[in-house]
Amino acid sequence: MAPPPPSMSTRMTVLVLRVLTFAFLLISIVILTTNTSTLEAGDAEFKIRFKDVYSYQYMLAAIVIGMAYTILQVALTLNHIVKRNAETSGDGNLVFDFYGDKVISYILATGAAAAFGATNDMKPLLALFGFDNFVSKGYASASLLFLGFVCTAILSVLSSYALPKKV
Repeated sequence: MAPPPPSMSTRMTVLVLRVLTFAFLLISIVILTTNTSTLEAGDAEFKIRFKDVYSYQYMLAAIVIGMAYTILQVALTLNHIVKRNAETSGDGNLVFDFYGDKVISYILATGAAAAFGATNDMKPLLALFGFDNFVSKGYASASLLFLGFVCTAILSVLSSYALPKKV
C-alpha cells in the first residue's frame, strides 16, 4: 500500500526551504566570485583572487552543484504543488529526494568547511599584508554556504520522514 501524498503545508515548507537554499547559494557565489583584493606597494601591485585558493575553487564547485540540484528540486516541488496528486509523489521521487538531499547536504557542508579552514589558515598572513577585505568576503561566502547546507540538511531530515518504510 502506497503512503498518502505529502500535505500541502509540507510541500510548501519544502518549497520555502529550497528557495532559501537557492538564495543563500546565489548570494554566496556572487560574493565568492567577486572576491578580489589588490595591494599596491610602490611600483608593484599584488592581486589575490578567489581562484588563487584551491579551497575556494572547491567551494565554487560545491555551490554550482548545489544550485543545479536546488533548481531541479524547486521545479519538481512546484510540479507536485500544482498537480496535487499522487502521481507526482511516487516512491521514485521520494527515493531521489532522500538520497539527493543527503548527497548535496554533504557536498555543501564540505565546501563550507574547506572554505572556513582555508580562510582561517590564511587570515594571519593576509591580514599582515592588508588583505582584510579578502578574508572577510571569504568568511561571508562560506557562512552563506553553511546556511545553504543547514536548509538542505533540514530537507534531508524531512525527506527521510517522507520515505515510506519498506519491510
